[in-house]
Amino acid sequence: MITLGLNATFHDSAAALVVDGRLVAAAEEERFSRIKHAKRPLPFSTWELPFNAIAWCLQQAGATLADVDHVAYSFDPVRFADGREDLRVGADGSLRLPAGPVPSDLAPQDARAPWDSPWDGLFLASVLAAPGQLADGAPHHLRSRLLPAGRAPRWQWQFLDHHLCHQASAFLAAPWERCAVMTLDGRGERATTTYGRFADGHYQSLGEVCMPHSLGLLYERMTTHLGFLHSSDEYKVMALAAMGQPRWADEMCSHIRIGAQGRYVIDDIDFTALAGPPRRPGAALGALQFDLAASLQAALERTVLRLADWLHGASGERHLAMAGGVALNCVMNARLRDEGPFDSVWIQPAAGDAGTALGAALWADARARAGQTPDAAQASPVAAASASTTVESPAIAPGSLARPLRLAPRRWSMEHAHYGPQWADEEIEPLLRWAGLAYERLDDEAMLASRTADLLAEGRVIGWFQGRMEWGPRALGARSILASPIDPAMQARLNELKDREDFRPVAPAVPVERFADWFTPAAANGGESPFMLFTHQVRAEQAARIPSACHSDGSARVQTVDHRTNPRFHSLLEAVGERTGVPVLVNTSFNVRGLPVVCSPKDALEAFFTTPLDALVIGLFVLCKPGIASGAMTGAAATREAGAVIEADPRIPTDTRPDATPHAAPLPLGELA
Repeated sequence: MITLGLNATFHDSAAALVVDGRLVAAAEEERFSRIKHAKRPLPFSTWELPFNAIAWCLQQAGATLADVDHVAYSFDPVRFADGREDLRVGADGSLRLPAGPVPSDLAPQDARAPWDSPWDGLFLASVLAAPGQLADGAPHHLRSRLLPAGRAPRWQWQFLDHHLCHQASAFLAAPWERCAVMTLDGRGERATTTYGRFADGHYQSLGEVCMPHSLGLLYERMTTHLGFLHSSDEYKVMALAAMGQPRWADEMCSHIRIGAQGRYVIDDIDFTALAGPPRRPGAALGALQFDLAASLQAALERTVLRLADWLHGASGERHLAMAGGVALNCVMNARLRDEGPFDSVWIQPAAGDAGTALGAALWADARARAGQTPDAAQASPVAAASASTTVESPAIAPGSLARPLRLAPRRWSMEHAHYGPQWADEEIEPLLRWAGLAYERLDDEAMLASRTADLLAEGRVIGWFQGRMEWGPRALGARSILASPIDPAMQARLNELKDREDFRPVAPAVPVERFADWFTPAAANGGESPFMLFTHQVRAEQAARIPSACHSDGSARVQTVDHRTNPRFHSLLEAVGERTGVPVLVNTSFNVRGLPVVCSPKDALEAFFTTPLDALVIGLFVLCKPGIASGAMTGAAATREAGAVIEADPRIPTDTRPDATPHAAPLPLGELA
């Protein structure tokens, strides 16, 4: 059974493919389109589906849309429109729309809440049209790959509650068979925070908080006030917070009133009255901005700790799984880990909206394998392009208790995040030769680790392009910029290289078995932090040895690297440790300001030649900038310098120009089951 999960409603458009309970592929559209976040969360872009990510995911299973059994879309249009007089969906699927936005004074009485948009009709129409858009709206160059001529889709389309998909992305990927679940983000259809319990093969919703009360939107408001881009730059506010004092934290907490059953109300907070006018984008940052960020960060942490206390008692569970954009706040996560009531906390690495594609696919798959289908009474309008279209939402009324929903036994859990595209060496080398580049080809894994470690020990900054791309926003050793943390100036050098703000920290990576030697607490969460989603403190006796890995408060957003899940990166860390005595590298995403993380070899080459990177290590190949010592060079540039003639290499195809599309051979479906 093939299940395709989609996120396309707001931003971070993505696709995930699950085959018989196992994740085969997952990728964000931004990595292919080269537009950060794929699109802005506007009603005018809701119709855009992540076609590039869809095509790539299907390719990994050797499938097309005609082979897909279920398509799960992570937004429920029926729940979004419920109770809205201005958004009445007819039984036949009709939606009456005005020619333009309806001003509030002309909308039906009580039709819209203050947080609703006059463009919600256009937004809803785009969501409802998604099945037809998938079947017949693909870009020309992808159509034959997605749906060959003469074949038609046979899928069952499901619109799923947005926060249900966040929750499923956490508990169905977590390392436990039972846990409490909490999701926090800006908003879904109505919910902003949800709670649940997964146990004995059943999921039960324990409650939710709805608009306009949203910790995620509160953080977005602060992001805007500080002169950054909301729904994008919230991580910058978190970084600023470490540099300030939370002098307004008590005042902010007084505006967040926590009630029974995990519910809370956020009264309006006037940041201007509190701390002055908004910062103009690009203006200097100072103590006022630092303290404002620190105050909101502290208020967020205190609030989430109290919500976790309630959930711990309500669920009776020892472990907590989390998702939602707020769960990318690694400082909050660390405090929840250290001071919260749960024994361990696990966060799905694509915790933002991209991750709802994974949750949608896992949920639809688990329900179908359990013989459960969405209630026919909840059926939404049937789109002509799909065999059937249904809706499933776990929403419960205040004070009530939802019935547990049965799921099939899990066949997979997420031990790593490498589910994206990859290119084999046989696909990389033709591109290097075609571009006329000089490069060094290494013989084996040992030479790769040794040669790269030599460069890093010399203080070089390298682009590291290896294996399958990461799922989620963090670079985890597949599409990374790496450097030694020994030089105190390295953080500033990396920020300059990436053209980003000076206050931004860089994160350290360390072999998991050396974790306790360098960071604390090291025993929490099973002694690992593979997804760079928690901060740790650098051990006092080691801080002077890795100054560029420490943030201003002595913290570090650590990634532990396991030989089982990323042997090439692990070997590199060990080789660096042998040369320098420090088995730690600073690891930041392989991109420059305003662009997504590189996906393809062409993306990597473009980033390499348009930044002051010293070297690029791509597969078994090493490219160095002029003036940097390198080994025996191959390629057109090297042979031209020697006046030699390039001889045909039987390993390299010569009939066509290199293609930017990953062509890793798909696994037979039988091997995926």
